[in-house]
Amino acid sequence: MRLYKVIHRAPFRVAKITKKRQQLRFKRAMVALKFALAQEKQETKEMLQIYRRYTQGHATKEELHTANEQFLDILKGIGLGVFAVLPFAPITIPLVVKLGQWVGVDVLPSSFNINKSLKEIDQQVAKEEAEEKDHK
Repeated sequence: MRLYKVIHRAPFRVAKITKKRQQLRFKRAMVALKFALAQEKQETKEMLQIYRRYTQGHATKEELHTANEQFLDILKGIGLGVFAVLPFAPITIPLVVKLGQWVGVDVLPSSFNINKSLKEIDQQVAKEEAEEKDHK
């Protein structure tokens, strides 16, 4: 009942605030995805360098272990990529992730499991918006 009164009194204001909230939530999600993909890219480059050193006989066991963990992350990403091309992907991917958590299997690559704080994401969003304004 109370929500009806708020919407009835100021419907345009409520719609404007809701739209702004949705935009901010979407930007946060995209920046978090950007962070995760950048981290995966860096880790993959390091993995390839370690494997190159291993073929020359210069890599340690710890480095090789790190590279193998990153290789498993790449395989996890490829496995989720298969579900991305299937129909109903917005439903199947979260279902597979949740089912994996329920069973105790880590389905997502390690960089997607790290939760950044909202302050860090908001700072990155503000920085990118400022860069967009500078380019225009």
